[in-house]
Amino acid sequence: MNKMVKSIREAIQLAGLKDGMTVSFHHHLRNGDFVLNMVMNEIAELGCKDIFVNASSLFDVHMPLLDHIENGVVTGISADYISAGLGRAFSQGVLEKPVQFRTHGGRPSDISQGNTPIDVAFIAAPAADPMGNCSGKYGKSACGSLGYAFADAMFAKKVIVITDNLMPYPLQDWSISEDWVDFVVTVDAIGNPKGIVSGTTQITRDPVGLVMAAHAAKVIEHSGLLKDGFSFQTGAGGASLAAAKFLKDIMLEKKIQGSFGLGGITGYMVDMLQAGCFRNLMDVQCFDLKAVESIRNDPRHMEISAMQYASPASRSAVVDSLDVVILGATEIDTDFNVNVHTDSNGYIMGGSGGHSDTAAGAKLSMIIAPMFRARLPIVTDKVTCVSTPGKDIDVLVTQGGIAVNPKNVELTQRLKDAGLPIVDIRELKEKTERITGTPQRLPKGDRVVAEVIGRNSQLQDVIYNVL
Repeated sequence: MNKMVKSIREAIQLAGLKDGMTVSFHHHLRNGDFVLNMVMNEIAELGCKDIFVNASSLFDVHMPLLDHIENGVVTGISADYISAGLGRAFSQGVLEKPVQFRTHGGRPSDISQGNTPIDVAFIAAPAADPMGNCSGKYGKSACGSLGYAFADAMFAKKVIVITDNLMPYPLQDWSISEDWVDFVVTVDAIGNPKGIVSGTTQITRDPVGLVMAAHAAKVIEHSGLLKDGFSFQTGAGGASLAAAKFLKDIMLEKKIQGSFGLGGITGYMVDMLQAGCFRNLMDVQCFDLKAVESIRNDPRHMEISAMQYASPASRSAVVDSLDVVILGATEIDTDFNVNVHTDSNGYIMGGSGGHSDTAAGAKLSMIIAPMFRARLPIVTDKVTCVSTPGKDIDVLVTQGGIAVNPKNVELTQRLKDAGLPIVDIRELKEKTERITGTPQRLPKGDRVVAEVIGRNSQLQDVIYNVL
């Protein structure tokens, strides 16, 4: 059997793509991705129309999608995250149908259950062999884990692997295996390494960020969860990384070894692994070169699928064993609902990703955010969009104090006993507005431009067009 075909166009034709079908892509190449644009250009030149694009995330490198929308090639979009350039266009209503936002756990759940069937999946593979065994750990375009591509490969009707690094059969240490793959195509480059991963992710040096990070580490220390077997996830933002640094110091001082670090893994989490803070890392996405090197060489650094990471349809998901997660927010309201889909003006500039998955699963879900950004308060009466319900958020950490969700009576007392600056979230809002003033709510249109679908496949909120 020969799975090798000469071009992306030939692979699309052999896969039988027709008008009205769904194609899918993963986002491990992030803003360095060449594959989505290459594929969509071929689909357009073949004359296909009314195509639905199911992507785990979309970045500004994918701005050519707007031309395909204008020409009727693309009529539907689903993603877990959409960056600001594309988001602004969607907020202005360029797509006739609402964008469908899912979570990193909800997407594979809906794929596996047949709620969002995929006709043709395109897997961008930094290394592959002629039968389709492929990995993200090797080659000039190495991105590390391919966790978000597993569901696409397993459940799509046809699967096309696109690689710029064809290896002899069998590829050792593959991630996605040949029994899921129909065709293999080689191209000159699947992405720009500079956009795929950053060289390093940096801990903040901002004094405000450091205050918040120190508070966050103390919250974890006094939560009752920091003990041997502790599990932890944090993001790649500067304040989140600083919180991880302070936490690392506490863990080493107290000789605590956690069971695992989870999520999109950074070099700083690799440092914690190597220092003995965790026995393992469970990685659905590598954020920098140090993480890519680690997952390639260290068996303690394990690749997991988005299904194992967070799907509620899986027999188990790692997020449900998570002790603490540190998350961000563009807004949080006095009921602890969090918005990470839009900015304060209502423009789409993000998405839940794993935000609501981890918040729902973790024993302690913590938001780190400054009291205000660009003189706009972080705390509001009602968020522009509910990305993560307040029932799943436990703590908000700012430089002006720590607000604990009133449901957490024991945690509140623990933190007060530790001498931490606990403040009611409404008092924090008032304190911030004495500095910034009370912002006026901007008017929004009456057209729904996006649907926010919770991790359990239920419509959670909608986003309206911006006037």
